[in-house]
Amino acid sequence: MSDLFSSSDIDRNAPLAEQLRPQTPDEVIGQQHLLGPGKPLRLAFASGQPHSMILWGPPGVGKTTLARMMATQFQCEFIALSAVFSGIKEVREAVAQAEMWRGQGRRTILFVDEIHRFNKSQQDGFLPFVESGLLTFIGATTENPSFEVNSALLSRASVYVLKSLDEAEMGQLFDRACAQALADLNFAESARERLVGLADGDARRLLNLLEQVRTAAHTAGLAEVDGEFIEQTVAQNLRRFDKGGDAFYDQISALHKSVRGSNPDGALYWLTRMLDGGADPRYLARRIIRMAWEDIGLADPRAMQIANDAAQTYERLGSPEGELALGQAVIYLAVAAKSNAGYMAYNAARAFVAKDGSRPVPVHLRNAPTKLMKELGYGHAYRYAHDEPEAYAAGETYLPDGLPEPDWYQPTPRGLEGKIGEKLEHLRELDRKAKGK
Repeated sequence: MSDLFSSSDIDRNAPLAEQLRPQTPDEVIGQQHLLGPGKPLRLAFASGQPHSMILWGPPGVGKTTLARMMATQFQCEFIALSAVFSGIKEVREAVAQAEMWRGQGRRTILFVDEIHRFNKSQQDGFLPFVESGLLTFIGATTENPSFEVNSALLSRASVYVLKSLDEAEMGQLFDRACAQALADLNFAESARERLVGLADGDARRLLNLLEQVRTAAHTAGLAEVDGEFIEQTVAQNLRRFDKGGDAFYDQISALHKSVRGSNPDGALYWLTRMLDGGADPRYLARRIIRMAWEDIGLADPRAMQIANDAAQTYERLGSPEGELALGQAVIYLAVAAKSNAGYMAYNAARAFVAKDGSRPVPVHLRNAPTKLMKELGYGHAYRYAHDEPEAYAAGETYLPDGLPEPDWYQPTPRGLEGKIGEKLEHLRELDRKAKGK
């Protein structure tokens, strides 16, 4: 195998990230849980047969590199689209190009970066061409594909989770870059540690930082780079996403758990730390809304409204003004009464339905818009709740025949949910009396 990084192979005018882009799985730094011996992507490369997949992971971990590598290894034509800049027109053009190549006996890999930015109809547009084998689809996303990728497309693709590079892997990349493309500079250990820390597991970010440092050092006429020089030339103008080296999702987890733990100061700390580091406020707004529904629920329905209002306020004002709304939202959520009763009830219902059969709707609950349906008994004996005492049809059942009351929703005694619990208990007592009669 030729040396990817020999002087004859490197285009010195290309960006450093492009100069050092791996061409084979053996040259990839990191992702050994996927590329190590016997691991999923290693086996995929060995098979020689491309398959559709979703590559999910943070920025700068090699999603685009792996997609290009697959096209090379499998001898496929490669079309790259960005969901940020592309639409149906570009997808149609890609399909036409793939059809032309298929006529010539050549296979096509279509790579869509940031696939989560495509809407449902745009994602649906890939399905017939993936199913027909015209395209091997590779999507890349920084968002959870379970939430951002259509289930139909997701079911036709394998999902591979890529991880941020750890400190040792970032150091390995740093050393490789210095040896192959920055041989004219000497980096003190303090500079190396500072740059690896600032890159925060993002390989592309590290290489971009090294390019900035190289330009600054050459401009200053320096051959020795230390930590102080990094602080003066790079760190002052770099928004640090993770000052302590924690992973992105660890900080999200800390924010969520601070809210759940009713600690407004902790919630504010993690929110502002992520904002300071460049996290997308819209992403944080979505997570804040999720926290309101998951951890507060019906104990304080105002929390959901405040979370939604904060997200809308940010959309209207942007940064930095709109960030204040997010800050006040997490304070409210932190001090609000807590309940996960609705969250647990929903999960229990979903789990039950997933494993249960398709029970028919009871006849008395069926709609009867036609004469035939009425003759068949649809809607017969249905009791209109508004005509009953307390607007409640005591003793009536609303579940499929033979299904006992599961009691999934168990309200807590906290906040408004305490009142909800009292009402439900009163209604159950009416049911017991009605059934006793």
